[in-house]
Amino acid sequence: MQISKDSVVQFNYVLSDITSGDKVELENSNKNTNSDGPLLYLHGHQQMLAGLEQALEGKQAGDELEVSLSPEQAYGERDENAIQSVQVKHLMGAKKWKEGMTAVVQTEQGQRQVVIVKMGMFKADVDTNHPLAGKSLHFLINITSVRAATTEELAHGHAHGEGGHNH
Repeated sequence: MQISKDSVVQFNYVLSDITSGDKVELENSNKNTNSDGPLLYLHGHQQMLAGLEQALEGKQAGDELEVSLSPEQAYGERDENAIQSVQVKHLMGAKKWKEGMTAVVQTEQGQRQVVIVKMGMFKADVDTNHPLAGKSLHFLINITSVRAATTEELAHGHAHGEGGHNH
């Protein structure tokens, strides 16, 4: 089966930063101990970077491909004015914070990942850019499975792994 809208796609990947011209590995789904294995998503439902989803269109299980995305095609350019001050009590993810750590904050658009750039006693300055903003990215992908989405997956708007869902 070829990947098309409403397909459930599963793939392994190696994500690298190629901004400097060298490949610097950032993530590897085969080595990620926090991962449940290959990435699973519902194709055509804006759950993937648009450029990556376009590259996967028409591929099938067993295919391997390499995709490079510019910052504009990935997480956008960095906005150097994207520093905000937030109260420490609103930072989620750790009990003690240091500069350079990644935190989660609740926004009107849902949870957002931020990087702490300056830590105070009660407030922290955080960078609200996506951690990969401004980076050129390279994906090495191995598609492990493609199947039609179930009626339930389409109704929920996302893929369900083995054993269904837990929401």
